[in-house]
Amino acid sequence: QLQLVESGGGLVQPGGSLRLSCAASGFTLDYYDIGWFRQAPGKEREAVSCISRSGGSTSYADSVKGRFTISRDNAKNTVYLQMNSLKPEDTAIYYCASRFRLLQTMCDMTKGAYNYWGQGTQVTVSS
Repeated sequence: QLQLVESGGGLVQPGGSLRLSCAASGFTLDYYDIGWFRQAPGKEREAVSCISRSGGSTSYADSVKGRFTISRDNAKNTVYLQMNSLKPEDTAIYYCASRFRLLQTMCDMTKGAYNYWGQGTQVTVSS
């Protein structure tokens, strides 16, 4: 059974940091781009960041550039999202999603491009 499982969410004060993990089971991430998305209450799900299958291509939403860093460890079958200088507006459920890529290309920030989704992890930034 193919699964993506997010972890690492929680409650953090403004200015704090969290590292989210997206672990795959039932398949290897070697041939998959991974995207991180988030959805705040009453809002549409939006792209946060993506990373290509090899890690050679990354992209970030303007709202998180310079604060978030995406990375991957294919040996551990896991993708990470390091989130620093967190703001209350970063509060949301964070989801990771995978997209099969036979060839190495630039990653895609479009949510419709992704096939498998995790269940999400809650991130709350509040004092």
